[in-house]
Amino acid sequence: MKLVVQIPCYNEEATIGETIAQIPRQISGIEQVEVLVIDDGSTDQSVQRAKEAGADHIIKLKSRKGLAQAFMAGIEKALELGADIVVNTDADNQYPGDEIPRLIEPILKGEAQLVVGKRQFELIPGYSRFRRALQRLGSWFLSILAGVEILDGASGFRAMTRELALRLSVLGEFSYTLETLIEAGRQKIPISWVPVRINPQPGRKSRLYKSLFQYLFRSGEAMLRTYSRYEPLRVFTFIGSLLFLGGFGIGVWFLYYFFTAGGKGHIQILLLATILMIIGFQVILIGLVSDLISGNRRLLEELIYRLRKIEFSKKEEGKD
Repeated sequence: MKLVVQIPCYNEEATIGETIAQIPRQISGIEQVEVLVIDDGSTDQSVQRAKEAGADHIIKLKSRKGLAQAFMAGIEKALELGADIVVNTDADNQYPGDEIPRLIEPILKGEAQLVVGKRQFELIPGYSRFRRALQRLGSWFLSILAGVEILDGASGFRAMTRELALRLSVLGEFSYTLETLIEAGRQKIPISWVPVRINPQPGRKSRLYKSLFQYLFRSGEAMLRTYSRYEPLRVFTFIGSLLFLGGFGIGVWFLYYFFTAGGKGHIQILLLATILMIIGFQVILIGLVSDLISGNRRLLEELIYRLRKIEFSKKEEGKD
């Protein structure tokens, strides 16, 4: 069985070497371990440091594509390399490499197709209660959208089977973490959670977002967009119903005023009610159309999965 550890990287020359050095090369149940670094257009010495640390494969993206696309480039390459299990970790050395054997254990036992490392924030010195509260709130909301319990939605330390990697698709550019969990939950893919340690990173600023507000906004956007792909009728019906009921309520208010005040004036209220009800009805119709399109998307996903399986099977046969 072959394990490929992929590491998306952007300007991490200070930590990429230590990250690679900590990855165990001998794991019980695994015959071969290879390290794959995906350089997302770094402008520092990250690639050179990765080579010096012993990375087996390095993908250089011509320009910065973002974490989500770097992640998918790694998945494609890992499949091409014949990986049976793919582990994703961060280049900033947040996750200790010696936790990888524990992370892949549920997969080796056949208990899950996706395993996510749950960070133990309560053990991190200086990690504020406010951030922990935001983390719990985000995981709770993500659990509703995914339809399964989510314990740490933003964790990038995760392992997946080859079968799941073949089915995986990430359309966003911001991050893969939230989108892939919603996909896995909606597709009824078995998910396990493993508590993991994390290395302290005092004073390190995220390269993914500039402020907490930006992170929250883009994360919410990614979650709603992904959920809408799987439940478009529910999303558009909810929005359309709010508009329709708002217009209906305003219309009732106008009728009350019409009959009690002799029917004079405030015709603009009637116009507003009519417009809101029409827009609400149209939004619901859009939901119906989107639901039909969603059915076609599921068929396309199955087709892409089969094509990928054939493509990478032929590549493995060619290597043999």
